[in-house]
Amino acid sequence: MKAPLYAVILAGGRGTRFWPRSRKAHPKQVLSIVGERTLLQQTVARISRLVPPERIYVVTSESLRGEVLRQTPEVPPEQVLAEPLPRNSAPAIALGTHLIRLREENAIVGVFPADHVVTRPASFLACVKNAFRAAERDALVVVGIQPRWAETGYGYLEFPKGVTPGEKSAYRIQSFREKPDRATAARYLKAGRYYWNSGMFFWKASVFLDALNLHLPKTALHIASIGSLGSASFERDLAEHFPLCEGISVDYAVMEKAANVMGIAAPDFGWNDVGSWQAVYELSPKDANANAVRGGADVVALDSKGNYVDAGEKLVALLGVEDLVIVDTGDALLVTRREEAHRAGDMVKLLEKKRRDALL
Repeated sequence: MKAPLYAVILAGGRGTRFWPRSRKAHPKQVLSIVGERTLLQQTVARISRLVPPERIYVVTSESLRGEVLRQTPEVPPEQVLAEPLPRNSAPAIALGTHLIRLREENAIVGVFPADHVVTRPASFLACVKNAFRAAERDALVVVGIQPRWAETGYGYLEFPKGVTPGEKSAYRIQSFREKPDRATAARYLKAGRYYWNSGMFFWKASVFLDALNLHLPKTALHIASIGSLGSASFERDLAEHFPLCEGISVDYAVMEKAANVMGIAAPDFGWNDVGSWQAVYELSPKDANANAVRGGADVVALDSKGNYVDAGEKLVALLGVEDLVIVDTGDALLVTRREEAHRAGDMVKLLEKKRRDALL
């Protein structure tokens, strides 16, 4: 690849499905939920094998910027960008891509969520290289993950028939499908040509910004009005224009409308978006009774199996229970069935209604 490669890492979410461990000040992406390093640190390290840190941009919130800077000292601090207000993924991605284009006109940009786990990094990097190469051909490229079960919490990408995981070539995406019901997800799984939308995108900076101007012109205008990093007007421009951008995802705003969208059917590189405590349980080592324990928790189990325990160093006694998630943070204790763990975000909404701000 002749064009310089850049990366935009999205690190501004709240991670409410990981309450009570995930809070506004320390959401999912800056926690060491899986492994010793945080999800953000794992993401930066993984990408740095292909894109050097001086060409990585991180988009986060104002409240998180200090923590992101602390965790990623290898990234130039001016490239850790704080959104004045949350505006969903389209403006966040547009901001990073715009600033990169101002720096290097012919840059190719990869977009990566900060809160994913990859257990086979070599296979991941090979896939990313293929995606960058496809982006050289003026395509908007998205990576699809072969479904492992009938998931209702992801959007899907429809590939042409006959495409198999791990192919180097990119294929035109036939359609984007929103989060399906269980019956539809089962049909997608059986069909074999529907892949999970990973949220990883690749494009020439100029190609994406042209598409943004076509499909989301108001936001494109405001983003284009922001000066380059280091300019005298940058902070003022960002504070003035970014809050006026439309709050919309890049999928709705651009990818579902553009005609030049291509997809890479990824090999199995051990991808997991760690979307709930159930996902953490699946990624964790387990004892003979399929119980998983995080950190130094002291667990004594009798006639209990399939449980996940995250409770610091206190003794947790499990007696005759199965398939529970138990997370204790000192000021809050979550106990739920593993199959209900994805609803932790609903508890956050309830606490917001009850104005229990100290627990958020």
